[in-house]
Amino acid sequence: MNRFLKRGLLSLVAGIALNVAGYLMMEHNQRHYGWLMIAGVILFGLGFILILYSFMRKVEAQGLIEERAEVKEKRKRFRLELKKPKKVSPAS
Repeated sequence: MNRFLKRGLLSLVAGIALNVAGYLMMEHNQRHYGWLMIAGVILFGLGFILILYSFMRKVEAQGLIEERAEVKEKRKRFRLELKKPKKVSPAS
């Protein structure tokens, strides 16, 4: 787990907890439950975005690894072609 996934999961859980606390306060007719719910929605959204970002980074990193492997293979084949003895035609 990378840091963005950890932070995203933590924010997601905290957002859900704040929303649940806000609903409980609303049912018990307590004041200022709206602020808890606003903070919960913001944290939930931030957590969702961070989790999505961590998955995008993972896919991008995998693509870079594959691209570098292809470049390495091309360089290896090019070096092998350079080491091969060149065929000289008898007509020259």
